Amino acid sequence: MKKVLRGGALVSATALVLAACSTTDDTEPSASAASVDYKACMVSDAGGFDDKSFNQAGFAGLEQARDELGIEIATAESSSGDDYAPNIDALVADGCDMIITVGFLLGDATAEAAAANPDVNFAIIDFAYDEPIDNVKPLLFNTNEAAFLAGYAAAGDTATGTVATFGGIPIPPVTVFMDGFLAGVNYYNEENGTEVAVLGWDGTDGSFSGGFEDQTVGQSITEGFIEQGADIVLPVAGPVGLGAAAAAEEAGIQIIGVDSDWSETAPEYIDVIYTSILKNMQPAVFDVISETATGEGFSNAPYLGTLENGGVGVAALDTDVSAIEAGIIDGTIDAG
Repeated sequence: MKKVLRGGALVSATALVLAACSTTDDTEPSASAASVDYKACMVSDAGGFDDKSFNQAGFAGLEQARDELGIEIATAESSSGDDYAPNIDALVADGCDMIITVGFLLGDATAEAAAANPDVNFAIIDFAYDEPIDNVKPLLFNTNEAAFLAGYAAAGDTATGTVATFGGIPIPPVTVFMDGFLAGVNYYNEENGTEVAVLGWDGTDGSFSGGFEDQTVGQSITEGFIEQGADIVLPVAGPVGLGAAAAAEEAGIQIIGVDSDWSETAPEYIDVIYTSILKNMQPAVFDVISETATGEGFSNAPYLGTLENGGVGVAALDTDVSAIEAGIIDGTIDAG
């Protein structure tokens, strides 16, 4: 029977239309929800809201807030880094009370917009500022903890003695997954006297697709790993990971999803999904909106999702890793 684990990682139709980016008024509140006079908005990174991963998970939290709180929402989808600042500015102009920006790469644009608009609240996923900003709340995740569990289990289940991982670009929210995965494999080796190898990441250098959009690159990287004997692969690259899944399906190996449960968001690959490392952005996004719109008000204190508070976890595993999870939570096991 597969064991479902909760868990938690660190180091985050409007009339407005811009040439290189799009803003969308994502409907009025649900008819069944009590109406709250509040507008929460979200800017995606270049992966878009249908990436079956990072942005999609954040957007689900925004939709939940609309449906359960009765607020108004709007979104702006980015197609490149050039869209970040214009998209944020468009949502400011659209009267948003809170703007949530999805991802590390929006850090500078979010800080600039927050400084220029002190009456607007912001939250950002996967980015923390050296100097806290009064109207920006970081939403952070210790995904290395959950990735450690996936790495430990994969090391025990590999038939070839070789697993692999690659990232989109070498930024902390990506490499934190890879660090945890590597640490989990290494811990399994230490505890069991094995020598399972990890391709694609040595803790400092590794394989990267160069972005989060081109699935063919993910497929090519994964094919290279397969040629070297890898039978479980962890892609940390948003939609690029779907290319890895296609390669896994063709070769009959297994893939590890990230951010969301890929058995739900990418069911076409369910037969090759070993597990998924969950970054539970949906409840984090919902909570920051709910607390600000209907509860205690806005706070810029960072949120940190961990295994202990359920902010990160793994979707399902045949291997029982509950003892490893407990050790990470109580501090007796270092998740990297």
